[in-house]
Parts: sequence; structure tokens; C-alpha cells
Amino acid sequence: MYICKSKNRLFRPEDVINSFLSALGPDGTLLIPLFNFSVINGGVFDILNTPSAMGAITEAARKYPAALRTEHPFLSFAVIGRHAERFAALRDYTGIGPKSPFALLHQMNGRVGALDLDDNKCMSFYHHVEQALNVPYRFIKDVDVAYTDESGTLSARSFGYYARDWDNNIITDVTLAGEKLWHLGLYKGERPGIGHGFRTVLSDDIYNFTEDAIRSGQAEGLFYTIDKGGV
Repeated sequence: MYICKSKNRLFRPEDVINSFLSALGPDGTLLIPLFNFSVINGGVFDILNTPSAMGAITEAARKYPAALRTEHPFLSFAVIGRHAERFAALRDYTGIGPKSPFALLHQMNGRVGALDLDDNKCMSFYHHVEQALNVPYRFIKDVDVAYTDESGTLSARSFGYYARDWDNNIITDVTLAGEKLWHLGLYKGERPGIGHGFRTVLSDDIYNFTEDAIRSGQAEGLFYTIDKGGV
């Protein structure tokens, strides 16, 4: 059991998942991130047993009955609901490319949600658009992984990590992008630290916003900054 800070009430992580599923209804599909970037350094991943590094609610989603896990070792999701098998069958080298859960979510124009976190800590959907547009300030880093699949078979596999350009001092900072989404009325719900702190945005809206900003030369300041070393 956990204590909700704002309400001082006990709750189980499963209660949060059940509330999402209730809101979606029987025809809905819930995706919850199980990201674990330590795999990039260690190179070991077990799709059935590697825990989520995204918190208690996400780890509960990994263990949730009927949840399926998408295959990417750094950017996997727990998927529950009508289209779970369709998402779990996806194979994408970077986990955010044209055959990723991000792409299918956009195709379905699903909603991207964030629970009491600011954009810098949760809004990976921006990177899906950045890869689609081949932005110059990020690159794909190849990572070898010792990968154990659903059958327990261990094999050596290679995956892509969509990294910022460290050599040119690129710092990921999407704070202003999040503020723009609020200003445009695209975010629906409440800001972090206010009420339930849950907000959503249609994937089509955030995709179009990000694409327009990048194509119009506004990426710097909206999606990244440059560390100039105090100069």
C-alpha cells in the first residue's frame, strides 16, 4: 500500500490502473511505460522479468493480469485491453520509430496522458516526432543487448537508442513546449501538483504541434537547449 500525498489516503497501484481501465471501457487499450534505461549500460534484458524503472504504478502494470509487454528493451510498455496483442506484436529498432507503439498510438489518434509529472519527466512522444523528421540534434546509438524472450531463449540482439547529441552539448528541455500545449488548449486536465495532476493530449495534436515547431525552426528552446558552459 502507498499513501497519496495530496489526499493522505492509502491506495494500491492497481487501483490507479483499474481507474484508467474503467474510464477507457471494454473497447479501450491502456499503455503504461516500463522504460528501463539501465539496460543501455548493462546490456541485459528479460522481457518477462526485467522490472520497470518508472515507479510503482508502472511496475504494477507490468505484473497486471492480461498485460502484455512490448518488445523493446529500453522503451517497452505494458499493454492492457482490446488492442494489446496488436501493440505487443510491433517490432521497431529504436522503440519510437514508424513501427513503434508511439506510431500505432498516433495512427489510432489515442490520448497521451501524464500523471502529476512535468513534460521533462514523461513526454517521450516528442522524440517520436523528432525521429520521424530526422532532426540534426539527436542520433541513433546502436546498443548490443543480451535478450531473453518470452520462451526463455537468450540471444544477442541489437537495438537503437535515440540519443541527444552530447558532442554538441545538446540538453533535452521540453518545458516551454509543455507550456505551449497548455496555452493552445491542447492539454486537458490539471497541471502537476494541482488536484489529481492528470492531463491528456490527443496524439494527433501533439504530433502536429511538434512537427510544425520543428519545420518552422523553433526546435531550439522548445525541445532542447545548448549547454554553452556559462559563456
